[in-house]
Amino acid sequence: MASAQAQPTVLLVEDEPAQREVLAYNLEAEGFAVSQASDGEEAMMMVDEAAPDIIILDWMMPNLSGIEVCRRLKMRPETRSIPIILLSARAEEVDRVRGLETGADDYVIKPYSVLELMARARAQLRRVRPSTAGVVLEFDDIRLDPETHRVYRADKVLKLGPTEFRLLTTFMEKPGRVWSREALLDRVWGRDIYVDTRTVDVHIGRLRKALCQHGGDDPLRTVRGAGYALG
Repeated sequence: MASAQAQPTVLLVEDEPAQREVLAYNLEAEGFAVSQASDGEEAMMMVDEAAPDIIILDWMMPNLSGIEVCRRLKMRPETRSIPIILLSARAEEVDRVRGLETGADDYVIKPYSVLELMARARAQLRRVRPSTAGVVLEFDDIRLDPETHRVYRADKVLKLGPTEFRLLTTFMEKPGRVWSREALLDRVWGRDIYVDTRTVDVHIGRLRKALCQHGGDDPLRTVRGAGYALG
């Protein structure tokens, strides 16, 4: 069975094994599912395989540097919105500015406080997955409260199954975004759960029926060959 909501995912890119181990331990304690890469090239491959919610990225790495990984990811439309926290021993203002201008969403100077880095990771997570912080989500006349696990449309309560609730949460966090079936499987069911992609279609059908149980237009959009979107 999948959990009430798939764990938020973080890709940790750090070439120093001891630092990587400490950070992975603390991120897992914060509730993240952690993937690890020891260099920039491995990180790029891992992002292509499964885009994480957040990336924590060391600047100074052999072969492909963190700043170059950041630049490449922020240039690509499909990865541009992934928050990147850049870790660097470069404390000069010019380096911080360069990191942020390359597209990093936050810049943390080494040596850093692990507690502060965890707080910054949580802040980025709230931005991309606000439901994890209990933020009420709204789209048109639909309102979703992650804390009470209730959904309303035009102020009428909707009855949704747990999987449909997770699907709707995913859509409402990023209205307009087209989600492939594979991306929905990762986000809603979790990466360690094997489910056939056709299962997504079944639950999308159930979600559509639930959203229209008191009337109103179907807010979900099927994008042929690509997936589904809200709005």
